[in-house]
Amino acid sequence: MSIRHGLLALLEHGPRYGSQLRSEFESRTGSTWPLNVGQVYTTLSRLERDGLIEQGGADEAGHALYAITDAGRQELRVWFAQPVDRTSPARDELAIKLAMAVGAPGVDIRNVIQSQRRHTIKAMQDYTRLKAQAITALESGATQERDDVAWLLVLEQLIFQTEAEARWLDHCEARLIRLSATAPQGAAPAAPATAGQAGPPHVSEPSGAVSRPGT
Repeated sequence: MSIRHGLLALLEHGPRYGSQLRSEFESRTGSTWPLNVGQVYTTLSRLERDGLIEQGGADEAGHALYAITDAGRQELRVWFAQPVDRTSPARDELAIKLAMAVGAPGVDIRNVIQSQRRHTIKAMQDYTRLKAQAITALESGATQERDDVAWLLVLEQLIFQTEAEARWLDHCEARLIRLSATAPQGAAPAAPATAGQAGPPHVSEPSGAVSRPGT
């Protein structure tokens, strides 16, 4: 997550002070990625050092205001224009956990997968309910605020992300079962399915609906 560029984008709308930037950032993203004031001011210091913002006086309450510079606007234009780089993907705790669980003494990797799948599907259902509420508010005309539209886009990204994660977990479990079936005698196979164990729940493809079975 680029806090640096997020703050620049907010400052393009006019001078802001630190806690105001934090509030607006969290409002725009639905508090999905909460910030603390220390993070904000550390980032502002670096932006000021790099010539992308400057202090521009204070408001009536005495808060120090920051304003974007021409260099900052150029930096922001470049950020919006360039795709997010995927050549060095961010560390994913779940992928690391499963990688470390393979062959770990006393660890049943299928239990790890199934526990995570339940959590992931619950999160997906929660996001879908929030999406339904957001769409109802927008379509009824109750709100057309920029922050509400932005929050809807963030929610939809979270739904797609959790759907993909659930499908990946299904794939991991199926892969382990296939490898267990073909493992040579004497090798340490992946944990096989146990009798009576429920199979992985089906996750439907995204359809644009605002609710899912079981929500």
